[in-house]
Amino acid sequence: MRNLFVAPEYRRFPQLVVRAALAAGFVFSLFASSGTSTVFAQGYPSKPVTIIIGFPPGGGTDIVARLLASSYDKTFRQRFIVDNRPGAAGVIGAELAAKSAPDGYTIHLGTFGAEVISPLIRKVPYDPIKDFAPISNAVALQIVFVIHPSLPVHSIKELIALAKSHPGALNYASAGVGGPGHLAGELFNTMAKVNIVHVPYKGGTLGITAVVSGQLEMLVGMISTILPQVKAGKARALAVAGAKRAGVLPDVPTVAEAGVKGYEATNWYGMLAPARTPRPIVERLYRATVTALNLPDVREMLLKQGIEPAPSGSPEEFAAYIKSETEKWTKVVKALKLADN
Repeated sequence: MRNLFVAPEYRRFPQLVVRAALAAGFVFSLFASSGTSTVFAQGYPSKPVTIIIGFPPGGGTDIVARLLASSYDKTFRQRFIVDNRPGAAGVIGAELAAKSAPDGYTIHLGTFGAEVISPLIRKVPYDPIKDFAPISNAVALQIVFVIHPSLPVHSIKELIALAKSHPGALNYASAGVGGPGHLAGELFNTMAKVNIVHVPYKGGTLGITAVVSGQLEMLVGMISTILPQVKAGKARALAVAGAKRAGVLPDVPTVAEAGVKGYEATNWYGMLAPARTPRPIVERLYRATVTALNLPDVREMLLKQGIEPAPSGSPEEFAAYIKSETEKWTKVVKALKLADN
């Protein structure tokens, strides 16, 4: 029976309480969901983090990844472990990273070859734009043309003359199909109007071994990995592929200076996380990367090997750079007819 003595404004009290409670719960849910990633990032990392690279130990990516890992160890007071997954010019490592859980515990030192060139040349099992969350560019690297000392040439002009007199007889090694060395070599073939045959390897160190041992005549690869052999006289540097000379080889001209006007090819490595990695974690990794690359001892060690520290101004800036590089080299790949399809 209805209580006739309860005032009308109080008869709705239970309903109002329920509605208020539901509203409060909804607001709390919104607050919790917006703050979860921030709270998660504050406790990150609570266990070791893996840095995947797509090349074997000893190469340029390995050098950079281990320097960054050492700095991350100190910044985060947690282990950062370099995981070498070589093959297919970095594509195997990139695929593994792209398909990893987006929780910040797997990150990737991506490369110009795997993130830009390989997807333009052939079908790869990941989308270099959609499947990654860019963190920061890390370094810029010079590509260098080196030959075995027994080859009777001492300049790019002499190399071109020899290649033209023996079409298809000379070979050059690179770190794999779709890598920066491959692209730089094919761009050289086109612009110099020669036919030096490409021989891909599963990493720069393997290609270096082939040239130093005399199995192949030439290597188009990273200056950081071939520099010791050049200084030891086991390989001869003819030219660098960038727009300016390398500080570690100041007497070696650029390819453009050496006679192929307009020629330029560069390389870079940058830190990436799987897409949908929480933004606060990306930002923490970005700050740690910039800090590492600005450490005097890290900078000195990189510069001595011909590697230039080049952190991005923000994750968004790195994302825009990758997009611009893709647009630029799409035109080059089409012009060179390097794509499989």
